[in-house]
Amino acid sequence: MSELITVEDPDDPRLGDYTGLTDVELRRRREPAEGLFIAEGEKVIRRARHAGYEMRSMLLSAKWLDVMRDVIDEVPAPVYAVSPELAERVTGYHVHRGALASMQRKPLPTPEDVLATARRVVVMESVNDHTNIGAIFRSAAALGIDAVLLSPDCADPLYRRSVKVSMGAVFAVPYARLESWPHSLEAVRDAGFPLLALTPDAKAVPIDSLGPDRMERVALMLGAEGDGLSARALRAADEWVRIPMSHGVDSLNVGAAAAVAFYAVTR
Repeated sequence: MSELITVEDPDDPRLGDYTGLTDVELRRRREPAEGLFIAEGEKVIRRARHAGYEMRSMLLSAKWLDVMRDVIDEVPAPVYAVSPELAERVTGYHVHRGALASMQRKPLPTPEDVLATARRVVVMESVNDHTNIGAIFRSAAALGIDAVLLSPDCADPLYRRSVKVSMGAVFAVPYARLESWPHSLEAVRDAGFPLLALTPDAKAVPIDSLGPDRMERVALMLGAEGDGLSARALRAADEWVRIPMSHGVDSLNVGAAAAVAFYAVTR
């Protein structure tokens, strides 16, 4: 059972995991180094626990104590009860959902581990917008993608914004980081995954024309918002594919494009 502790001092060192949550650069450096991430909202906290992440602590406003009572009773981590005003002073923003949890990260699997049991994989290059990362993971979970591979410079899927946008779907899809780019793509191909690069380039073929849903295995490559896949990533691909567009629209947001492409390769 958790220890319930009322805190009234925003500088209390026990709240250290929750300080400065809006400072993106600070949290990017700090959270992986300290092995933690922040889950926000009742559903996301419960999904993190269900996925096997260990809880370090919870930060709750009074009205959430009853809602989270079963969790409080089940976990040994301390629970800090605070006013909404104090939560805002500590975190740097108004915590609308009133419930935060600091969770312990787990070691990432290797790319070889996630590829071993997968048939449908998405490979992201330089996707560094946390909202897009969260949206892509949510679509991947919903539409049957088995695993996600990230280039070394992709954003952290466990950053608070990514977790929140994905509604905890980042816990449902295994992911790993590739050590070098684009050289690690050879290992993906060697594992039996044709590399399909999603691009609006006129040289690309409509994704449906390849029948990707009938392929035994497939790896779909996605690039960052705006720039798309780099030239060297496109050279490393086996095929260039595109989503046919109408009304003069040349491209979609990467999150929307990912959902359409995921359906094409998994249906």
